[in-house]
Amino acid sequence: MSKKKVAILYGGKSAEYDVSIQTAFSIINAIDKEKYEIMPIHISHEGQWIEGTAIKDKLEHKSQLLLSEKTGNEMAAGKWLTPAAVNPVQSKPDIIFPLLHGPNGEDGTVQGLMELLGIAYVGSGVLGSASGMDKVIMKDLFKAHQLNQPKYLSVTKYEWEHRQSDIFEKIKAAIGCPCFIKPANLGSSIGISQCLEEKAIIKAVNEAFCFDDKVIIEEKIIGREIEIGVLGNDALAASVPGEIKTGGEFYDYQSKYQDGNSTLLISAYLTEEIRTEVEQTAFKAFKILNCKGLARADFFIRDSDRKVIINEINTMPGFTPYSMFPLLWEHSGLSYADLIDRLINLGIERHEERQNIRYRIE
Repeated sequence: MSKKKVAILYGGKSAEYDVSIQTAFSIINAIDKEKYEIMPIHISHEGQWIEGTAIKDKLEHKSQLLLSEKTGNEMAAGKWLTPAAVNPVQSKPDIIFPLLHGPNGEDGTVQGLMELLGIAYVGSGVLGSASGMDKVIMKDLFKAHQLNQPKYLSVTKYEWEHRQSDIFEKIKAAIGCPCFIKPANLGSSIGISQCLEEKAIIKAVNEAFCFDDKVIIEEKIIGREIEIGVLGNDALAASVPGEIKTGGEFYDYQSKYQDGNSTLLISAYLTEEIRTEVEQTAFKAFKILNCKGLARADFFIRDSDRKVIINEINTMPGFTPYSMFPLLWEHSGLSYADLIDRLINLGIERHEERQNIRYRIE
């Protein structure tokens, strides 16, 4: 039986570039190389696509993935649109595993390219990825479906530049402090500020606008932080729940990837009633956003009334062996390597199902 060709797409024009490299290193080393042929494709900070040779052995260091013109072949992003006779560099992969976090990768842009290429890929499609990336759109959709979530407001850079005083007063009246201010289209807690006092709001909004042209302001929920993994396309499965205990003021980029001050408790203790509500809300949110393959759903259990409050869905969660999503599934009986295998199969299954869609009228 021939090996399936899996293109691992990583890097990208995003503030989450380093997270993507770290994730790719972990997945490439864990994937079953007896079953899959690994094709690395590095997207540089500048947006240059570099294709490397097939990886047959374990990597020793993530720097081996920083391909350049000297260590790989520059390729056009849409090279597989051309016939093999015209562009015979390599045959198409059977599936692409996009390990891109943030804008220009997790937001539907690359997913749209893969749809045009007609190649199977892991994870959500254009709509699911785009709505999962933009926190404002996501929360607007949750609101339309009456999911419990924190109070929020959004502001564009144009609005802030032209009506800063009015918007500042609106934030104070509608949200107040403490609150969180975030770029609307970024993950890994990059660019997030916690404002304990109103005087900190303007600086925090300006900081968030360094990373995006749209910002979201959310009330701070006092309570437990719970996360759960979702797997599947239509028939969904939930992992055991996990809980985040932070050593700092909140679970920011430094807590996630640098200082080790956060603790992940798996499995988190929840009553049967609350666990069922968390699972069912995660499934509902997954379907509302039209997610596919995988997602991590983040919740609060509010201290004052024990209400389950959804915070967000992440369509391409952190995926190192020490990230919450794979750890949740490991504690649910699915190893890291088996989880990767399952996601590849889900991507292929979805692609095959979509081949039955008619694109012409007989």
